[in-house]
Amino acid sequence: MSDLNDPRVFFAAERTLMAWNRTGLTLMAFGFVLERFGLFLHMLRQDAAHPGRDLSFWIGIAFSTQGVRVLGFSIVQFQVVMKTL
Repeated sequence: MSDLNDPRVFFAAERTLMAWNRTGLTLMAFGFVLERFGLFLHMLRQDAAHPGRDLSFWIGIAFSTQGVRVLGFSIVQFQVVMKTL
């Protein structure tokens, strides 16, 4: 078991933070792509009388919201780890 004063422990915590940040950003980007793809399909249909939002809009919003939650969780978790060091 490594000592907590070892700089490798800090670097490992930073790598974990960066991995969670990449995951959150990926979820947000995927949500944006889903939402824009729904808009593209709506334009292809040429349906002007289509009321409301498509399901892809809400799924895209859900993915983006989940990405923001993951980013928030990663920041809180990193701060907890830094306090223990």
